Amino acid sequence: MKIVFLDAKSIGEDIDLSGYEKLGEVVTYDYSTPEEAGERTEDADVIVLNKVPVNEETIGRAKKLKLVCVTATGTNNLDKEYLDSRGIAWRNVAGYSTESVAQHTFALLFYLLEHLPYYDEYVKSEKYVEDRMFTHFDRKFSEINGMIWGIIGMGAIGRRVAEIARLFGCKVIYYSTTGKNRQTEYRQVSLEELLEHSDIVSVHAPLTSDTENLMDENAFSRMKKSAIFLNLGRGPIVSEQALADALNQGQIRAAGLDVLCKEPMSSDNPLRFIKDSDRLLITPHIAWASVEARTRLMTIILEQIREFFKL
Repeated sequence: MKIVFLDAKSIGEDIDLSGYEKLGEVVTYDYSTPEEAGERTEDADVIVLNKVPVNEETIGRAKKLKLVCVTATGTNNLDKEYLDSRGIAWRNVAGYSTESVAQHTFALLFYLLEHLPYYDEYVKSEKYVEDRMFTHFDRKFSEINGMIWGIIGMGAIGRRVAEIARLFGCKVIYYSTTGKNRQTEYRQVSLEELLEHSDIVSVHAPLTSDTENLMDENAFSRMKKSAIFLNLGRGPIVSEQALADALNQGQIRAAGLDVLCKEPMSSDNPLRFIKDSDRLLITPHIAWASVEARTRLMTIILEQIREFFKL
């Protein structure tokens, strides 16, 4: 068996892949363009990838290919009709990053809520050295105990965030983008009610035709001026121009993002020009990527290959 990793850099060089070598020949490429993928998959039995598109152009010459494994939950990069037409199976992985994404959600929140960029700079600029008073709290912040936390998307990650938020004393309300994930322990509301009443709004929904541009100019205009917005779902759920305008005009207090419409960030992204870290924090799609989550991910895929080939 030959297993080809088309974009192994997306997994990280610190993850042990020796288990795959026990199954057969393993070839890893850091990155692959669609053209390169066409050449590199010609004699592969299994391909493992994250973002590389899988279609007739990229795997048309792969006559031995039996299984495509995606190192993610989303499968938008797979031409499933083409795979079905050739009898090629595919697998993705769900649930591996729930704890990691939930943790990052709170990391973004507290960084913004407690004005940590300001206070970090205050000390490092030595304004605190020999200051007259032991404390300095020019930037006011509040406890999240008693705040309303609105969650958009009540899947596994949304539920985990809700559990933790409730431990902090938040009142959790939610909007289900599909209407399927009903949670009796939290109050389900309309999107309009969630936006108007929430002190914190976090997005944990998949990208669908219903969620694309869900957070647009109208949505941000409904939010409290004191609200903090967090997106850990998918970038295109948010109109980045509308968010930039909302931040620049003071319609909302701050935003923390781990996903963007185009990744890596494009030069014309309007959020690029907001340099105030007290209002905007963007991390480069890392919420899923704790060591434990990446290890769990690759262990699951290894088991999927074993199961498929009955090894």
